[in-house]
Amino acid sequence: MKLVSYILIFIIFTLSKSFGEDFDKWKNNFKKIALSEKISEKTFNLVMDKAIFLPKVIEYDRFQPEFYEDTKTYIGKRTSKKKFDKGMSFFNKNRTLINQVEKKFNVEKELLLSLMGIETNFGTYVGKMDIVSSLATLSYDERRSEFFTNELLILLKLIDKNQIDYKTLYGSWAGAFGFFQFMPSTIKNYAFDYNGDFYIDLKNNEDAYASAANYLSQIGWKKNQPCFYKIDLNEKVPNKFLNVSAKKLHHKKKIKSFKKYINNYSELNIQDENLNVAIITPDKDIVPNAKKLSPAYIVYDNYEIILKWNRSLRFALAVCTLKDKFKNEI
Repeated sequence: MKLVSYILIFIIFTLSKSFGEDFDKWKNNFKKIALSEKISEKTFNLVMDKAIFLPKVIEYDRFQPEFYEDTKTYIGKRTSKKKFDKGMSFFNKNRTLINQVEKKFNVEKELLLSLMGIETNFGTYVGKMDIVSSLATLSYDERRSEFFTNELLILLKLIDKNQIDYKTLYGSWAGAFGFFQFMPSTIKNYAFDYNGDFYIDLKNNEDAYASAANYLSQIGWKKNQPCFYKIDLNEKVPNKFLNVSAKKLHHKKKIKSFKKYINNYSELNIQDENLNVAIITPDKDIVPNAKKLSPAYIVYDNYEIILKWNRSLRFALAVCTLKDKFKNEI
């Protein structure tokens, strides 16, 4: 085990050294691109002069250990009583704001609480990485350079227009920011200054909550519509109906079309049998020795909205599970 660790450290050190040596050259070339995108030289120098190459970001991007929790464990950790209690405390302190946002954007307050709780533990863990340096490192790196270059350019434009304060930009290693972990493109498209103090602060409850609600509303969340039901599948279900990837759910049908494959169908309290659903089996092909048909869920359009937020079958299940826990209390 120690030998593997030493090898990884050596590889990371070697990569960091080779990457870091040309980082300043990259910054000079990137400056030409930024200026051609109408970003002022003053803003570029102010923000990018302090940007440094972060070897740790490359380590996170390349060498994260692939440890897969089963769905029950994953959801349990993220929807615990401790998380729920913290969320209720946050709600009671911010009740007026949360109710106002729900009414204005037609997005349930329990959904927003759930997302904030799972993303940043209600604003208590937003990340400590220098976002400008993180994005610069990933833009310089070739693996996903185009995506992160675009995100960095968007961030610089937002700073140039005085829409966000660059001094607050500390977050995740991949460049996500604020209480709901928005990437720069999400900030550009959906975030706004809700409290009227002339800039967008996603580490402020007012701007963060309203921006998250606006995002969900714009991408199609349907208030008071179902998210998922856990089901007991029988062996008759064809493999083609089993979704194991969050990239794109396939073979969606009206739920009544799946009735013959679901042993506990009568217990699900289905309100509308004509709504389209898909079947997911999130542990299959991922968790070692997982059962083929268990756990399994039917998922609705709202579930897919959460997948647009984060392309993870387990993440969306956890969000909807915690949402339902809050719904029963508030």
